[in-house]
Amino acid sequence: MPDIASLYDALGGDEPLTAAVERLYDKIIRDPELAPFFEGVVLARHTVHFRAFLRGALGGPDTYRGPAIDRAHAHLGLTDHHFDLVAGHLVAVLGELEVPADVADGLLGAVAPLRGIVVSAPVPTGPDTAATVRT
Repeated sequence: MPDIASLYDALGGDEPLTAAVERLYDKIIRDPELAPFFEGVVLARHTVHFRAFLRGALGGPDTYRGPAIDRAHAHLGLTDHHFDLVAGHLVAVLGELEVPADVADGLLGAVAPLRGIVVSAPVPTGPDTAATVRT
């Protein structure tokens, strides 16, 4: 896998990154479980922030300067399931764009730490949910 400083270049720079983010948000807003989180929001602002985050995380020219990610998502009650849905859409987009596996893995690794920042809903407990709890 390319090192983190070269993932942005390995992806191909800003054009493929922009295409990936636009496709990702298109999938997210079409997902019936995720779309409600985006009702009444300015989607263009989200794409700008996420692109800037990814540029910096992948060693590109930008550094994320948007709102604190944890505070921006705290009121949403996002669960691991929601995070997994978005991650699945991201995997699909990277496949559609034919991003090489090592570059896709690096990109996914760069966003994986966001799980601990954006997931705020408690893990369900009880006999019916025991199988869904992660260890």
